[in-house]
Amino acid sequence: MTTLSEQPEVAQRSAGGQRSEPARLRVVLMLDMKKGAQERFLEAYELLRTQVHEVPGHVSDQLCQSIEDPSQWLITSEWESAEPFLKWVDSPEHREMVKPMHDCINDTRSLRYSILRETSAAGHFGHMPPAPERAGDGRIRHAITFTVQPGSEEKVAAILADYDPPQARVDATTRLCRTTLYMDGNRVVRAVEVTGNLAAALRHVAQQPEVRAVEEAINPYLEEERDLNDPEAARAFFSRASLPAVHEAVSEREPSGPVRRCALRYPVRPGCGAAAARVLARADELAVADPAGSLLRSTVFQRDDVVVRVLDLTASPEQDLALTTGTTDRDLAAELGRVLELPGVDPTRGPGRKELFARCSMREITDRHAQQP
Repeated sequence: MTTLSEQPEVAQRSAGGQRSEPARLRVVLMLDMKKGAQERFLEAYELLRTQVHEVPGHVSDQLCQSIEDPSQWLITSEWESAEPFLKWVDSPEHREMVKPMHDCINDTRSLRYSILRETSAAGHFGHMPPAPERAGDGRIRHAITFTVQPGSEEKVAAILADYDPPQARVDATTRLCRTTLYMDGNRVVRAVEVTGNLAAALRHVAQQPEVRAVEEAINPYLEEERDLNDPEAARAFFSRASLPAVHEAVSEREPSGPVRRCALRYPVRPGCGAAAARVLARADELAVADPAGSLLRSTVFQRDDVVVRVLDLTASPEQDLALTTGTTDRDLAAELGRVLELPGVDPTRGPGRKELFARCSMREITDRHAQQP
Protein backbone atom coordinates (compact mmCIF):
# COMPACT_ATOMS: atom_id res chain seq x y z
CA MET A 1 0.00 0.00 0.00
CA THR A 2 1.35 3.41 -0.97
CA THR A 3 1.18 6.04 1.74
CA LEU A 4 0.76 9.71 0.96
CA SER A 5 4.37 10.47 1.80
CA GLU A 6 5.54 7.76 -0.60
CA GLN A 7 3.68 9.09 -3.62
CA PRO A 8 5.87 10.41 -6.42
CA GLU A 9 5.96 14.20 -6.36
CA VAL A 10 3.98 15.55 -9.31
CA ALA A 11 3.38 19.28 -9.83
CA GLN A 12 2.15 21.45 -12.64
CA ARG A 13 4.77 23.13 -14.79
CA SER A 14 4.71 26.46 -16.52
CA ALA A 15 5.29 26.81 -20.26
CA GLY A 16 8.97 27.42 -19.55
CA GLY A 17 9.29 24.06 -17.84
CA GLN A 18 9.39 25.40 -14.26
CA ARG A 19 7.39 23.54 -11.66
CA SER A 20 4.62 25.48 -9.94
CA GLU A 21 1.89 24.81 -7.41
CA PRO A 22 -1.65 24.03 -8.60
CA ALA A 23 -3.92 27.08 -8.90
CA ARG A 24 -6.11 27.93 -5.93
CA LEU A 25 -9.81 27.18 -6.25
CA ARG A 26 -12.83 29.45 -5.77
CA VAL A 27 -16.14 27.68 -5.14
CA VAL A 28 -19.43 29.57 -5.51
CA LEU A 29 -22.63 27.97 -4.18
CA MET A 30 -25.84 29.76 -5.19
CA LEU A 31 -28.84 29.08 -2.94
CA ASP A 32 -32.58 29.70 -3.26
CA MET A 33 -33.84 29.91 0.34
CA LYS A 34 -37.23 28.56 1.38
CA LYS A 35 -39.60 31.05 2.95
CA GLY A 36 -39.23 31.10 6.73
CA ALA A 37 -36.13 28.89 6.76
CA GLN A 38 -33.53 31.62 7.30
CA GLU A 39 -32.89 31.07 11.03
CA ARG A 40 -32.63 27.29 10.66
CA PHE A 41 -30.25 27.75 7.77
CA LEU A 42 -28.02 30.17 9.73
CA GLU A 43 -27.80 27.69 12.58
CA ALA A 44 -26.84 24.89 10.16
CA TYR A 45 -24.30 27.13 8.43
CA GLU A 46 -22.61 28.07 11.71
CA LEU A 47 -22.09 24.40 12.49
CA LEU A 48 -20.84 23.69 8.96
CA ARG A 49 -18.50 26.69 9.06
CA THR A 50 -16.90 25.46 12.27
CA GLN A 51 -16.42 21.96 10.85
CA VAL A 52 -15.11 22.96 7.42
CA HIS A 53 -12.55 25.26 9.03
CA GLU A 54 -10.73 22.09 10.14
CA VAL A 55 -10.69 20.50 6.66
CA PRO A 56 -7.16 20.40 5.17
CA GLY A 57 -6.84 22.71 2.17
CA HIS A 58 -9.67 25.07 3.19
CA VAL A 59 -8.64 28.73 3.19
CA SER A 60 -11.76 30.82 3.82
CA ASP A 61 -15.48 31.18 3.15
CA GLN A 62 -18.17 33.86 3.08
CA LEU A 63 -21.96 33.79 3.41
CA CYS A 64 -23.79 36.48 1.42
CA GLN A 65 -27.42 37.52 0.95
CA SER A 66 -28.76 39.41 -2.06
CA ILE A 67 -29.66 43.05 -1.39
CA GLU A 68 -32.27 42.84 -4.18
CA ASP A 69 -33.89 39.46 -3.45
CA PRO A 70 -33.60 38.26 0.20
CA SER A 71 -34.34 34.66 -0.85
CA GLN A 72 -31.12 34.48 -2.89
CA TRP A 73 -28.01 33.56 -0.90
CA LEU A 74 -24.41 32.83 -1.82
CA ILE A 75 -21.62 30.86 -0.16
CA THR A 76 -18.13 31.39 -1.53
CA SER A 77 -15.10 29.48 -0.36
CA GLU A 78 -11.43 29.42 -1.27
CA TRP A 79 -9.24 26.31 -1.29
CA GLU A 80 -5.52 25.74 -1.73
CA SER A 81 -6.28 23.73 -4.89
CA ALA A 82 -9.06 21.66 -6.43
CA GLU A 83 -7.75 18.40 -4.95
CA PRO A 84 -8.60 18.94 -1.24
CA PHE A 85 -11.99 20.43 -2.08
CA LEU A 86 -13.00 17.52 -4.33
CA LYS A 87 -11.79 15.01 -1.75
CA TRP A 88 -13.92 16.70 0.91
CA VAL A 89 -17.05 17.37 -1.15
CA ASP A 90 -17.24 13.71 -2.25
CA SER A 91 -16.78 12.34 1.27
CA PRO A 92 -19.42 10.82 3.59
CA GLU A 93 -18.41 13.47 6.17
CA HIS A 94 -19.46 16.25 3.79
CA ARG A 95 -22.81 14.61 3.09
CA GLU A 96 -23.51 14.46 6.83
CA MET A 97 -22.43 18.08 7.32
CA VAL A 98 -24.82 19.50 4.72
CA LYS A 99 -27.88 17.38 5.57
CA PRO A 100 -29.34 20.02 7.97
CA MET A 101 -29.35 22.54 5.09
CA HIS A 102 -31.36 20.43 2.65
CA ASP A 103 -34.75 21.30 4.14
CA CYS A 104 -33.94 25.02 4.10
CA ILE A 105 -33.34 25.53 0.39
CA ASN A 106 -35.32 25.03 -2.80
CA ASP A 107 -32.41 24.79 -5.21
CA THR A 108 -28.63 25.07 -5.38
CA ARG A 109 -26.05 25.59 -8.06
CA SER A 110 -22.33 25.02 -7.51
CA LEU A 111 -19.67 26.73 -9.64
CA ARG A 112 -15.94 26.03 -9.38
CA TYR A 113 -13.15 28.23 -10.74
CA SER A 114 -9.36 28.24 -10.75
CA ILE A 115 -8.04 31.61 -9.52
CA LEU A 116 -6.04 33.13 -12.37
CA ARG A 117 -5.29 36.67 -11.14
CA GLU A 118 -6.00 38.65 -8.00
CA THR A 119 -5.59 42.16 -6.63
CA SER A 120 -4.79 42.72 -2.96
CA ALA A 121 -6.62 45.14 -0.69
CA ALA A 122 -3.78 47.64 -1.22
CA GLY A 123 -4.39 47.55 -4.96
CA HIS A 124 -1.30 45.54 -5.90
CA PHE A 125 -1.48 42.46 -8.05
CA GLY A 126 -1.03 39.23 -6.13
CA HIS A 127 2.29 37.41 -6.35
CA MET A 128 0.78 34.05 -7.33
CA PRO A 129 1.98 32.74 -10.71
CA PRO A 130 -0.74 33.11 -13.38
CA ALA A 131 -2.64 29.96 -14.27
CA PRO A 132 -3.44 29.41 -17.95
CA GLU A 133 -6.75 30.82 -19.17
CA ARG A 134 -8.82 28.29 -21.08
CA ALA A 135 -11.09 28.93 -24.01
CA GLY A 136 -14.53 27.40 -24.14
CA ASP A 137 -17.78 27.22 -26.09
CA GLY A 138 -20.12 27.48 -23.12
CA ARG A 139 -20.56 23.72 -22.81
CA ILE A 140 -20.20 22.19 -19.36
CA ARG A 141 -19.12 18.58 -18.96
CA HIS A 142 -20.11 16.39 -16.05
CA ALA A 143 -19.71 12.66 -15.48
CA ILE A 144 -20.89 9.95 -13.13
CA THR A 145 -19.45 6.48 -12.66
CA PHE A 146 -20.59 3.26 -11.05
CA THR A 147 -19.82 -0.44 -11.23
CA VAL A 148 -22.00 -3.38 -12.20
CA GLN A 149 -21.79 -6.98 -11.10
CA PRO A 150 -19.03 -8.94 -12.87
CA GLY A 151 -20.57 -11.10 -15.57
CA SER A 152 -23.41 -8.66 -16.26
CA GLU A 153 -21.39 -6.31 -18.48
CA GLU A 154 -22.95 -7.36 -21.82
CA LYS A 155 -26.51 -7.18 -20.48
CA VAL A 156 -25.86 -3.72 -19.04
CA ALA A 157 -24.21 -2.54 -22.27
CA ALA A 158 -27.25 -3.66 -24.29
CA ILE A 159 -29.62 -1.80 -21.95
CA LEU A 160 -27.56 1.38 -21.96
CA ALA A 161 -27.28 1.38 -25.74
CA ASP A 162 -31.02 1.03 -26.33
CA TYR A 163 -32.87 4.21 -25.35
CA ASP A 164 -34.20 7.37 -26.96
CA PRO A 165 -32.38 10.58 -26.03
CA PRO A 166 -34.45 13.09 -24.02
CA GLN A 167 -35.54 16.46 -25.34
CA ALA A 168 -32.67 18.92 -25.56
CA ARG A 169 -34.41 22.02 -24.24
CA VAL A 170 -34.51 22.23 -20.43
CA ASP A 171 -35.52 25.87 -19.98
CA ALA A 172 -34.90 29.26 -21.58
CA THR A 173 -31.15 29.16 -20.88
CA THR A 174 -30.29 25.48 -20.46
CA ARG A 175 -29.90 22.81 -23.12
CA LEU A 176 -28.78 19.20 -23.04
CA CYS A 177 -26.24 18.73 -25.83
CA ARG A 178 -24.72 15.28 -25.68
CA THR A 179 -24.50 12.11 -23.60
CA THR A 180 -21.72 9.57 -24.10
CA LEU A 181 -21.54 6.22 -22.30
CA TYR A 182 -18.37 4.17 -21.86
CA MET A 183 -17.46 0.94 -20.13
CA ASP A 184 -14.15 -0.42 -18.91
CA GLY A 185 -14.62 -3.89 -17.50
CA ASN A 186 -17.53 -3.58 -15.08
CA ARG A 187 -17.16 0.19 -14.63
CA VAL A 188 -19.63 2.48 -16.39
CA VAL A 189 -18.87 6.16 -17.10
CA ARG A 190 -21.59 8.50 -18.36
CA ALA A 191 -20.38 11.89 -19.62
CA VAL A 192 -22.99 14.62 -20.09
CA GLU A 193 -22.50 17.87 -21.97
CA VAL A 194 -24.84 20.83 -21.37
CA THR A 195 -25.10 24.57 -21.87
CA GLY A 196 -26.58 26.70 -19.10
CA ASN A 197 -27.46 25.37 -15.64
CA LEU A 198 -25.84 21.97 -15.11
CA ALA A 199 -27.96 21.10 -12.06
CA ALA A 200 -31.18 21.91 -13.93
CA ALA A 201 -30.06 19.78 -16.88
CA LEU A 202 -29.26 16.79 -14.67
CA ARG A 203 -32.65 17.04 -12.93
CA HIS A 204 -34.32 17.28 -16.34
CA VAL A 205 -32.57 14.14 -17.56
CA ALA A 206 -33.40 12.21 -14.39
CA GLN A 207 -37.11 12.99 -14.78
CA GLN A 208 -37.44 11.78 -18.38
CA PRO A 209 -39.45 8.52 -18.74
CA GLU A 210 -37.00 6.97 -21.21
CA VAL A 211 -34.07 7.64 -18.89
CA ARG A 212 -35.95 6.43 -15.81
CA ALA A 213 -36.78 3.18 -17.60
CA VAL A 214 -33.11 2.56 -18.41
CA GLU A 215 -32.05 3.31 -14.83
CA GLU A 216 -34.65 0.91 -13.46
CA ALA A 217 -33.57 -1.78 -15.92
CA ILE A 218 -29.93 -1.72 -14.81
CA ASN A 219 -30.68 -1.53 -11.06
CA PRO A 220 -30.60 -5.34 -10.56
CA TYR A 221 -27.07 -5.47 -12.00
CA LEU A 222 -25.46 -2.74 -9.88
CA GLU A 223 -22.81 -3.67 -7.34
CA GLU A 224 -24.17 -1.01 -5.00
CA GLU A 225 -27.94 -0.86 -4.51
CA ARG A 226 -29.77 2.40 -5.09
CA ASP A 227 -33.33 3.68 -4.81
CA LEU A 228 -33.90 6.62 -7.12
CA ASN A 229 -37.49 6.98 -5.85
CA ASP A 230 -36.15 8.06 -2.45
CA PRO A 231 -34.81 11.64 -2.80
CA GLU A 232 -32.27 11.24 0.01
CA ALA A 233 -31.03 7.88 -1.31
CA ALA A 234 -30.83 9.28 -4.86
CA ARG A 235 -28.90 12.31 -3.62
CA ALA A 236 -26.44 10.06 -1.78
CA PHE A 237 -25.98 7.81 -4.82
CA PHE A 238 -25.26 10.64 -7.24
CA SER A 239 -22.91 12.23 -4.73
CA ARG A 240 -20.92 8.98 -4.55
CA ALA A 241 -21.13 8.46 -8.31
CA SER A 242 -20.10 11.99 -9.25
CA LEU A 243 -16.90 12.13 -11.31
CA PRO A 244 -15.90 15.81 -11.27
CA ALA A 245 -14.20 17.51 -14.20
CA VAL A 246 -10.95 18.69 -12.60
CA HIS A 247 -9.41 20.16 -15.75
CA GLU A 248 -10.42 21.10 -19.26
CA ALA A 249 -8.21 22.18 -22.16
CA VAL A 250 -9.82 23.65 -25.28
CA SER A 251 -8.10 24.56 -28.53
CA GLU A 252 -8.95 27.83 -30.23
CA ARG A 253 -8.70 26.10 -33.64
CA GLU A 254 -11.85 25.31 -35.58
CA PRO A 255 -12.07 21.70 -36.85
CA SER A 256 -11.62 21.32 -40.58
CA GLY A 257 -13.17 17.85 -40.72
CA PRO A 258 -15.01 15.28 -38.60
CA VAL A 259 -14.34 15.24 -34.86
CA ARG A 260 -13.67 11.90 -33.20
CA ARG A 261 -14.33 11.31 -29.49
CA CYS A 262 -12.66 8.73 -27.30
CA ALA A 263 -12.19 8.10 -23.59
CA LEU A 264 -9.34 6.62 -21.57
CA ARG A 265 -9.38 5.38 -18.00
CA TYR A 266 -5.95 5.34 -16.37
CA PRO A 267 -4.96 2.55 -13.92
CA VAL A 268 -3.28 4.60 -11.20
CA ARG A 269 -1.40 3.45 -8.14
CA PRO A 270 -3.38 3.62 -4.87
CA GLY A 271 -3.60 7.20 -3.67
CA CYS A 272 -2.17 8.70 -6.88
CA GLY A 273 -5.37 9.70 -8.70
CA ALA A 274 -4.94 13.44 -8.16
CA ALA A 275 -1.28 13.28 -9.16
CA ALA A 276 -2.13 11.49 -12.42
CA ALA A 277 -4.86 14.04 -13.16
CA ARG A 278 -2.40 16.92 -12.71
CA VAL A 279 0.10 15.37 -15.13
CA LEU A 280 -2.58 14.76 -17.76
CA ALA A 281 -3.91 18.30 -17.34
CA ARG A 282 -0.50 19.79 -18.04
CA ALA A 283 0.01 17.48 -21.03
CA ASP A 284 -3.32 18.62 -22.48
CA GLU A 285 -2.45 22.30 -22.03
CA LEU A 286 0.66 21.73 -24.12
CA ALA A 287 -1.25 19.69 -26.71
CA VAL A 288 -4.02 22.23 -27.40
CA ALA A 289 -1.36 24.96 -27.80
CA ASP A 290 0.21 23.04 -30.71
CA PRO A 291 -1.20 24.54 -33.94
CA ALA A 292 -0.40 21.33 -35.83
CA GLY A 293 -1.93 19.02 -33.23
CA SER A 294 -5.21 17.14 -33.52
CA LEU A 295 -6.48 17.71 -29.96
CA LEU A 296 -9.49 20.04 -29.91
CA ARG A 297 -10.72 19.44 -26.38
CA SER A 298 -9.83 17.29 -23.41
CA THR A 299 -11.60 16.93 -20.09
CA VAL A 300 -9.93 15.15 -17.18
CA PHE A 301 -12.38 13.65 -14.68
CA GLN A 302 -11.07 12.42 -11.35
CA ARG A 303 -12.49 11.11 -8.10
CA ASP A 304 -10.15 9.32 -5.73
CA ASP A 305 -8.25 6.86 -7.96
CA VAL A 306 -10.74 6.86 -10.84
CA VAL A 307 -9.17 9.00 -13.57
CA VAL A 308 -10.93 9.33 -16.95
CA ARG A 309 -9.93 11.54 -19.87
CA VAL A 310 -12.40 12.35 -22.67
CA LEU A 311 -10.86 13.63 -25.90
CA ASP A 312 -12.19 15.31 -29.04
CA LEU A 313 -9.74 14.79 -31.90
CA THR A 314 -9.53 15.73 -35.56
CA ALA A 315 -7.73 12.46 -36.32
CA SER A 316 -8.09 8.83 -35.39
CA PRO A 317 -7.02 8.14 -31.77
CA GLU A 318 -4.57 5.52 -33.05
CA GLN A 319 -2.87 7.98 -35.41
CA ASP A 320 -0.86 9.71 -32.67
CA LEU A 321 -0.71 7.50 -29.59
CA ALA A 322 1.58 9.93 -27.75
CA LEU A 323 -1.04 12.66 -28.02
CA THR A 324 -3.97 10.36 -27.30
CA THR A 325 -2.37 8.88 -24.18
CA GLY A 326 -1.07 12.25 -22.93
CA THR A 327 2.60 11.26 -23.21
CA THR A 328 3.98 13.56 -25.93
CA ASP A 329 6.17 15.46 -23.47
CA ARG A 330 8.88 13.04 -22.33
CA ASP A 331 9.24 14.44 -18.81
CA LEU A 332 5.50 14.43 -18.20
CA ALA A 333 5.26 10.91 -19.64
CA ALA A 334 7.91 9.76 -17.16
CA GLU A 335 5.98 11.37 -14.29
CA LEU A 336 2.79 9.71 -15.46
CA GLY A 337 4.52 6.35 -15.62
CA ARG A 338 5.52 6.66 -11.96
CA VAL A 339 1.92 7.01 -10.79
CA LEU A 340 0.41 4.31 -13.01
CA GLU A 341 -0.15 0.70 -11.97
CA LEU A 342 1.46 -0.73 -15.12
CA PRO A 343 4.69 -2.54 -14.21
CA GLY A 344 7.17 -2.76 -17.05
CA VAL A 345 5.35 -0.23 -19.28
CA ASP A 346 7.44 2.76 -20.37
CA PRO A 347 5.04 5.49 -21.64
CA THR A 348 7.94 7.56 -22.99
CA ARG A 349 8.44 5.09 -25.87
CA GLY A 350 6.31 3.82 -28.74
CA PRO A 351 5.73 0.23 -27.55
CA GLY A 352 4.84 1.46 -24.07
CA ARG A 353 2.39 4.00 -25.46
CA LYS A 354 0.75 1.32 -27.55
CA GLU A 355 0.32 -0.88 -24.49
CA LEU A 356 -0.90 2.07 -22.42
CA PHE A 357 -3.55 2.91 -25.02
CA ALA A 358 -4.69 -0.71 -25.21
CA ARG A 359 -5.04 -0.80 -21.43
CA CYS A 360 -6.71 2.61 -21.04
CA SER A 361 -9.04 2.82 -24.03
CA MET A 362 -12.68 2.60 -22.93
CA ARG A 363 -15.41 0.89 -24.91
CA GLU A 364 -17.97 3.32 -26.27
CA ILE A 365 -21.52 2.09 -25.63
CA THR A 366 -23.45 5.02 -27.04
CA ASP A 367 -22.90 8.62 -28.09
CA ARG A 368 -26.18 10.52 -28.29
CA HIS A 369 -26.93 14.09 -29.28
CA ALA A 370 -30.16 15.16 -27.59
CA GLN A 371 -33.24 15.56 -29.76
CA GLN A 372 -34.40 19.03 -30.72
CA PRO A 373 -37.78 20.12 -29.31
